[in-house]
Amino acid sequence: MNFRSVLAVIIVFFPAFAAQAGQVLKIATLAPDGTSWMQEMRAAGKEIAKRTNNRVTLKFYPGGIMGNEASVLRKMRIGQLQGSALTNTTLGQIAPEAMIYSMPLKFRSYEESNFVRKKMDKVLLAGLKREGYTVYQLAGDGFAYLYSQEPVNTLAQLQQQKVWIPKDDTISRVLLEELGISPISLPLTDVLTGLQTGLFTTVGSPPAFTIALQWHTKVKYMVDLPMFFNFGALAFSNKSLEKISNADQAVMQEVLVAVFDRMSKANWENNLKAREALQKQGIIILTPSEQERKKLLQLADKVTRRLIKEGVFKENMVKEVESLLTAYRKSK
Repeated sequence: MNFRSVLAVIIVFFPAFAAQAGQVLKIATLAPDGTSWMQEMRAAGKEIAKRTNNRVTLKFYPGGIMGNEASVLRKMRIGQLQGSALTNTTLGQIAPEAMIYSMPLKFRSYEESNFVRKKMDKVLLAGLKREGYTVYQLAGDGFAYLYSQEPVNTLAQLQQQKVWIPKDDTISRVLLEELGISPISLPLTDVLTGLQTGLFTTVGSPPAFTIALQWHTKVKYMVDLPMFFNFGALAFSNKSLEKISNADQAVMQEVLVAVFDRMSKANWENNLKAREALQKQGIIILTPSEQERKKLLQLADKVTRRLIKEGVFKENMVKEVESLLTAYRKSK
């Protein structure tokens, strides 16, 4: 075999060999090691490695050791990391489509959010893909409720509170501005200290998170009004998947979709249990009057329209979600 023949063989077959080579996907997350999330992720990683004969392995960096989500995204762009667990706020910064579930006071129940997600999840995933990130499935974390150290049963009472919002959370900021409140924006890691020192008196979170982060030890009241739908996802850079065969990517998708579906269901169940646990520990659940509820819903709708003008929400997607909700509510 002459040199040209050898060269031809290399050109033809080397890509196939490269595709079969083992790919290690380094993944960052803020979730501490040992949590149920990490247990699920490590189990998924083992299954993917087994079913791909170790052609694809997932290596996790838990507990925020790779930095916050902004830092992680920068590391993904330069190839230092291949994936990360991201919250809805960060996903929305990547692709506007991912912001749509964060419309304030839009959903009333788990069933409503599920109905809309069956129609809209694919639109969100396509938007993220277009921006350079592959997400196989979203995981619903539940609804965020307000928790306060003082009774908050009316808008007037809420306006007297010092309210924390997550860093870079545009939607929460605009909502509170429309409510006449100056929010205090700090990283998640500073919230417990802020409650202890009186820096703020009111926070928002799903019930299970409130217990897991020990915030419930510093509040006395919960407002029974779902403010936001929270979700997260495991995102990979598109570039990191280029060397993985279509067959192995299909395995990744099958495993991760199943895991995130299971986690979504578990999250809803955990939030119901957490709500009961909060009551047993003395947290008083407040239910706003219908008049106060309507007042808040009108302000929330004003926020949505403002955020459409500011380019945070896409108007066509807002209309689609509202149309789906109207159809669902009529059917019930």
